Amino acid sequence: MMRLTLLLALPVLRALTALHGVTAALALLVLFGCATATAAEPAEDAGSRLPVLTLSVLQFGTAHWGLEHLQRRQLDRAHGFELKVRLVADLPASRLAVSSGSVDGAVADLLWTQARYAAGTPFVYLPFSSQIGEIVVASDSTIDQVADLAGKRIGVAGGPDSLGWLLVQQAARRQGIDLGHAADIQYAAPPLLNQALRRGQVDALVTYWHFAARLRAEGDSRSAFALDDLLQALGLHPDLPVLGYVFPQAWAGQHPELLGKFDRALRQSNSELAATPAHWDAIRPLMRAEDDAVFAALRDGFVAGIAEPLDAERVSDLRRLLTLSGTDPAQLLPEALFFRAGP
Repeated sequence: MMRLTLLLALPVLRALTALHGVTAALALLVLFGCATATAAEPAEDAGSRLPVLTLSVLQFGTAHWGLEHLQRRQLDRAHGFELKVRLVADLPASRLAVSSGSVDGAVADLLWTQARYAAGTPFVYLPFSSQIGEIVVASDSTIDQVADLAGKRIGVAGGPDSLGWLLVQQAARRQGIDLGHAADIQYAAPPLLNQALRRGQVDALVTYWHFAARLRAEGDSRSAFALDDLLQALGLHPDLPVLGYVFPQAWAGQHPELLGKFDRALRQSNSELAATPAHWDAIRPLMRAEDDAVFAALRDGFVAGIAEPLDAERVSDLRRLLTLSGTDPAQLLPEALFFRAGP
């Protein structure tokens, strides 16, 4: 076809050369060349494009660490999809993004997912991390168990409805202690609470694991006990993913294969990060680790919290945990909204 077109164009080129000189002929050749080159390129096959998954995560949040590795290793493409990450500055912005539909998914805790279900906007919950948090005290503190918190000044990160604090209170009630009245409670942002513990303004912190890791790495504080210890005391499985990736139920119902691909890619990414510490060197700039001790504490804490795929026992325990945290059993997050990995 191209050869026939060239033959037809030759008389035109000769005429242009005779009438207007070489310049016009060259111009026609350039235009002709562009047109034939464009025509020669095959049209993009829409069926060959990878499905895209868009997630909203905090710029310096722990989820971004794992997703950075996943993208750098191109594990998304290896599993048949393209991951796009939209970074936000704070948690409300991330929740707004997934609630408004501007992204497909985001990271949220179990209590937020439960609250949205109760409000009539269900999300599918895919496990991310089992790191609930820690009780951090000064290195020379005598606090070693829940009962020791009575009469103390306790700093609580995340407000009165944070899962860690609800869990501590539930464990205390089983020992006949109402910490809401038996202790001096102060709610504040995690960085401010870290400063308060350093200055001796509080006796203990109920805080998120990565803020606890930074404190412990400094050497002047220790973990009195981990919140997952309390899970066992309450008769629950110690490895419960209290953080997850959430996706609107309607979207998840329309994209089950894409959700499965993401789950497999995420699990491979986590396995690589757990098995090969050298992978963390590329992630370190996102971690804002002041020194090697903080870096190691954050890395090890992330790996320790990697969530295993959910099974029936742990789904049941997650729902029991919600009940213990004050959820109305009539509005409990149904089992169908907990993502279960396929074979």
